[in-house]
Amino acid sequence: MSKNREKKVVLVTGATGVMGFETLKELSQRLDRFDIRLLVRPSKKNRKKLAPYLSMEEITTIWGDLTRAGDVEKALGNADIVLHIGGMVSPLADHYPDLAMKVNTGAVTNIVNAIKRRPDADNVRLVYIGSVAQTSHRFEPHHWGRTGDPIMAGVYDYYGISKIKAERIVAESGLKHWVSLRQSGILHRGLIFNGSDPISFHVPLRGVLEWATVEDSARLMANICEDGVPESFWRNFYNIGSGKEFRLTNYRFEQLLMTALGCPPPEKVFEPNWFATRNFHGEWYEDSDKLEEIVPFREKITAEDYFKRLAAGMPWWINLTPLAPARLIKFGMKQVALTKGLGTLDWLRREDCEQKIRAFFGSREAWSKIPGWEEFDTTPPSDVPIRLDHGYDENKPAEELGIDDMRGAAAFRGGKCLSDSMTMGDLDSPLEWECAFGHRFRATPRTVLKGGHWCPECLPAPWNYDEEARRNPFMAQVWHDSHNPDENEVYE
Repeated sequence: MSKNREKKVVLVTGATGVMGFETLKELSQRLDRFDIRLLVRPSKKNRKKLAPYLSMEEITTIWGDLTRAGDVEKALGNADIVLHIGGMVSPLADHYPDLAMKVNTGAVTNIVNAIKRRPDADNVRLVYIGSVAQTSHRFEPHHWGRTGDPIMAGVYDYYGISKIKAERIVAESGLKHWVSLRQSGILHRGLIFNGSDPISFHVPLRGVLEWATVEDSARLMANICEDGVPESFWRNFYNIGSGKEFRLTNYRFEQLLMTALGCPPPEKVFEPNWFATRNFHGEWYEDSDKLEEIVPFREKITAEDYFKRLAAGMPWWINLTPLAPARLIKFGMKQVALTKGLGTLDWLRREDCEQKIRAFFGSREAWSKIPGWEEFDTTPPSDVPIRLDHGYDENKPAEELGIDDMRGAAAFRGGKCLSDSMTMGDLDSPLEWECAFGHRFRATPRTVLKGGHWCPECLPAPWNYDEEARRNPFMAQVWHDSHNPDENEVYE
């Protein structure tokens, strides 16, 4: 409990992870305004990482587990703000999908329930960290995205599914003060070592991502805890990105990373056909500047300078990398792509991975036609956003949206709004809906219109996106950018 109730009590989950630890470092510079509470698993590794903070009077550590309701309730206590950053993320979540689902949905359920049991629940602020993975691969010409776009995880992306389910729990919780911030890829020093994970080759070279630096993300978390955040900020969805300078193609990201480390360029150490051509998440955010306007958090720095900073902070042995011959680096990278189970080249040498090949390449034939570097197109896509249709008049003020708008939005999703009426402008009272497959469900207009969610029963697995896209024009806008409308594939 805070010894001075003039100070806010902030509960942070995930404090030993990349974004959570940087947030802890940022908050620890503001202990004149905040008392910090951490909920952390009691592992030897975590104790060692948090050692510098364990003796600080203003920081309290609760050793426990997010999946245990009692531990969460104890940690919440009298906290004013919950920064729920914790959870299983990629690449670990890709290796243990069942555990990722349990952790990511179980944790947020426990947090929401603990807040609801508080007599002053309306005063508690919950900041939930969502993911860019919730909107899957965005192919040209719809490589720009914004909140309200279709929610659909990539095929076989169980992490993405877990984040979709968890965000929906928050949005449908009925809490007065919640917000979902969809985190993009985070730039941090640990990325240097992620090249040894085969999912590095699941990323299409022509794909895009608006990265967020870990420092920007931490500043955002801390700044949300400060006074002055407007009431209108809450009960909404936002995309986290570090802005124009960090809107990169995946090829450009590889270029910057290799240059910063003093390594040969991508053309010397990779082959284009090692990389998937679709089915990985990533987009440039049309609306990430909106978050910066409400809660300023961005550092003014170029991507090039940021990568130089990353390289400058690397262990001494990383500096030996430029001494390695390009052919040796290329051999090592190929072995990663050949990793059994998750490696793209492993799928291609086996006969039992046709579904994976189809999901990430389209077909073996399509893979065979991927050109070499001499002909591979590395030019960036258009920097002019092409907006998706959300199925209702977005120029209408929220307070003027009514039942006819809901019916139109539902029809554009291939379904129906079954409710007879709604209070004009009330986006937070659940309505009855039906999807194109006849599933009935309840959801608030905010979750559907502003969040982009639709039928929870249609969530994979199996991934039946071809059939769904034929019935759901809203979803078809992005699915058919990289899939033939005549396909009829179900991915188990």
